[in-house]
Amino acid sequence: MRWEGNRESDNVEDRRGDGGGGGGGFIGGRGIGIGTIVIALVGGWVLGVNPLTILGLLSGGGQPAQVQQQGPAHAPPANDHMAKFVSTVLADTEDVWSGIFAKAGGRYQDPKLVLFSGATATACGTGQAAMGPFYCPGDQKVYIDLSFYQTLRDRLGAPGEFAQAYVIAHEVGHHVQNLMGISAKMDEMRNRVSQTQYNALSVRLELQADCFAGVWANHAQAQRQLIESGDIESAMNAAAKIGDDALQRSAGRAVVPDSFTHGTSAQRQHWFGTGYQTGSVKACDTFSAKQI
Repeated sequence: MRWEGNRESDNVEDRRGDGGGGGGGFIGGRGIGIGTIVIALVGGWVLGVNPLTILGLLSGGGQPAQVQQQGPAHAPPANDHMAKFVSTVLADTEDVWSGIFAKAGGRYQDPKLVLFSGATATACGTGQAAMGPFYCPGDQKVYIDLSFYQTLRDRLGAPGEFAQAYVIAHEVGHHVQNLMGISAKMDEMRNRVSQTQYNALSVRLELQADCFAGVWANHAQAQRQLIESGDIESAMNAAAKIGDDALQRSAGRAVVPDSFTHGTSAQRQHWFGTGYQTGSVKACDTFSAKQI
């Protein structure tokens, strides 16, 4: 992946070493994460309407909730290679989504990305490293403990920088959903459906975020030629390794489709591929798709 020397985002907050946050886990499972690193990961959101009827929904998305922070926010050290990588990928998502929103007549609001170690306070409750990377709609921030990348490489068998970039792009995809009003609509429906329906809609949400990650990759390649040989395969491999069926098998559990919240390996690969091949937000309408 060709990323070195490109613009870095100013929207990265380094909380590593700050001692973590208080509280007892996510409130109502309101964080949105990339994969079930723990089977009872972050929970999901539910939706009762088609979120992509028109692309003009790209304006607005609610006000971020207030959350008490420990100490002032600060940027990561300039010589931190991994933080530089994350900052550069985030900047690229900012450039891509700002352009897409502008063409649709909307305005993109950049999310913040928080680096933390172990645990940290969020507007969704206490975030834990064991949950994997996640997005909190309440404060419009992506959270990641960079040790997840070692887990992704060594335990899940998904190495490569583009696999790491896919993780960030997926979480930014959840931010896009939040700006489009999808998260708020789903939150309204949380207690109106059965657990099985809740899980099924959560899968569609996660697959849409995978598709949005593919949309980013398409535009990033067209604009900046970031992608090298093997990069897309690396992202596809990561998508496969964090499919619900693959994670349940790797944990020695029976594969139970009704319990899926993120989608199968094949589904995650398919929707990332759809976004990458088309570069179209409208093509990512997983909620209207008869088959996912």
